[in-house]
Amino acid sequence: MGTMTLAACGSDDNSASSGIDAANSDATCEGKPNLSGAGSSAQKNAMDQFVATYIAVCQQQGKTVNVAYNPTGSGDGRTQFVASQVDFAGSDSAIKDEQAEEAKNRCVGGEAWNLPLVFGPVALAFNLEGVDDLVLDADTTAKIFNGQITEWNDPAIAALNEGVSLPAERITPIVRSDSSGTTDNFQKYLETAAPESWTSGAGSDFTGGVGEGAKGSAGVAQAVAGGPNSITYVEESFAKQNDLTIAKLDNGNGPVELNETTTGKAIEEAAFVGDGGPGDLTLDLSSIYGNTSAEAYPLMLATYEIVCSAGYDADTSAAVKSFLTSAANEGQEGLAEQGYAPLPDSMREKITASVAAIA
Repeated sequence: MGTMTLAACGSDDNSASSGIDAANSDATCEGKPNLSGAGSSAQKNAMDQFVATYIAVCQQQGKTVNVAYNPTGSGDGRTQFVASQVDFAGSDSAIKDEQAEEAKNRCVGGEAWNLPLVFGPVALAFNLEGVDDLVLDADTTAKIFNGQITEWNDPAIAALNEGVSLPAERITPIVRSDSSGTTDNFQKYLETAAPESWTSGAGSDFTGGVGEGAKGSAGVAQAVAGGPNSITYVEESFAKQNDLTIAKLDNGNGPVELNETTTGKAIEEAAFVGDGGPGDLTLDLSSIYGNTSAEAYPLMLATYEIVCSAGYDADTSAAVKSFLTSAANEGQEGLAEQGYAPLPDSMREKITASVAAIA
């Protein structure tokens, strides 16, 4: 997945969080002063905010802390976590199967828990002269990206955009040329919401067979910005940075605009693979991708913090719990401005309860 590149380690710059009132934080700032994490680059900007906020909270308590997070990629983050090289991992997908079994040794009999702390909406961003309000659905999107729909004035698109003058121009899909969690989530959405039209599968590499490739989220966004009649899938923040227009998604009950309210609704209505905690909170992603509510934006990317349920030494456990408590609460303030979807109360409470249950 693409990332907005920042420093590779936790930052001491807490100016953005100088207004934090430590009296309203449940973070104890106890345990070892320096935590380490590695993994998902998609959550790096959110992690920088979490760290800055946590530093500010603890400074007001008279304590000096830091969290060094290295955005080395989800797979590497999970590997480092299992090998006890970092205290927690960030990952675009839940730790599972053999790797989850290996984590039991690292967690000294405990289990690895997946806590979905950072959500990012994926935009369908386009460049179409004279059109600034476009509606698509999963079926038309699948057909655009697998080559079944090739013209902007195709009847299927026109049916979703009554009264809009669609040009008789050839569509240029722009896709990721590199392996990407964004691509994987986009294709999983199409698999779930348009299974009859998207039959080429999912995965980190694009499988649709059509389109021009560009590297990274910045690359596809810039390609659309400079390419008339083009469309791509990209994290909201990159669409905004490049002043791209974002399509609304029709889930079957009317067009849904991408905004903080509709992304929050999608997160709020997400289901879990298990019982929803306290404990592991691995998401059933089909409950997001397949959401048909007119109030929920379904094209979302979830990234996890992977932690031990037990097995940390006392100082590490206290620090992990303190930091993640802060991140799930006051750390969420202002995330929407960075293109993330802040946690709604229901998800925040589940994550906070799971963090508290770490032994």
